[in-house]
Amino acid sequence: MLRTDLPLTAHGVAGCEFSLCGSPIADVSVSVLNCLGDLYGARFRSGLINPVLIEDAMRDALVSGIASALSVHDLGGRKVMRISGGLNGSLRNDFMHALTRVGIDHIDLSGVSQIDSAGLSLCLVASERHGAIISEHSACSAEAWENAQKLSGNPAAGN
Repeated sequence: MLRTDLPLTAHGVAGCEFSLCGSPIADVSVSVLNCLGDLYGARFRSGLINPVLIEDAMRDALVSGIASALSVHDLGGRKVMRISGGLNGSLRNDFMHALTRVGIDHIDLSGVSQIDSAGLSLCLVASERHGAIISEHSACSAEAWENAQKLSGNPAAGN
């Protein structure tokens, strides 16, 4: 979907430029499928370089903690939630949905590149209230988790 004041025509083609999290500008063509006021359904028609630029921008955003990815996997009968990129309050809804509705056994934080107090609070709730085990850590999540465990008086800092 895209929103513009430009008068686009359904079933036409238009140019579109955008940047993801400060990345270089990607210039792509779009096929306009339909419209409702200034909101257009569009299909991006990427060229050869655009997928590379977009993948690089997404990877850089995850590594810097600007973006986050949360996924749930069934591994040998265990539900494992994996988080990559920034672990912060913006993940609250997805994190709590997975925890309370899907039922998470383990949390893998090995891909976390940044963690703030809201993200740490989510992990504490998962561990202390829902019995989820923090099974993998990145360097930054391990340090934050160990400090939180010391402050809470929980000797199971490796949990």
